[in-house]
Amino acid sequence: MELSQQSDKYLTFRSADEEYGIPIKKVKEIIGIMEITHMPKAPKFIKGVINLRGKIIPVMDLRLKLELEGKEYNERTCIIVIEVDTPESKRQIGIIVDIVSEVVMIQVADIESPPQYSDQDAENYLLGIGKVKDKVILLLDIEKVFGSNDLFLLKEI
Repeated sequence: MELSQQSDKYLTFRSADEEYGIPIKKVKEIIGIMEITHMPKAPKFIKGVINLRGKIIPVMDLRLKLELEGKEYNERTCIIVIEVDTPESKRQIGIIVDIVSEVVMIQVADIESPPQYSDQDAENYLLGIGKVKDKVILLLDIEKVFGSNDLFLLKEI
């Protein structure tokens, strides 16, 4: 996804000690943590599924997906329901974050390219690094956070 195509509105949230942002157009809704039905043999970061108004939605813990230390959920823990594009269709997925912060406007001029740690762009899940006042916000390319293998697994759930 090209930065020039991005909206300049991002939903920001915290996981671990970092501030992240995702394009607001990917966000369907934000809900509090609720009962999650665990799925046998699912990868550790896939917490299970929820029943959201009659629709079954797979849920993953962003901390675990990004290989950060897990944390006990509390009253500030949220599930951000996002919509991702899969080869077959659009799919709703819940991501568990520590706390939702706010919606911010970030101008394209205030977004820097992320550092490259490997030759494989597919591994790089950052759209860029946004600068807002004195904060740094890691802007996630949510389709790259969920690689094709993850999307296949989530489709099977």
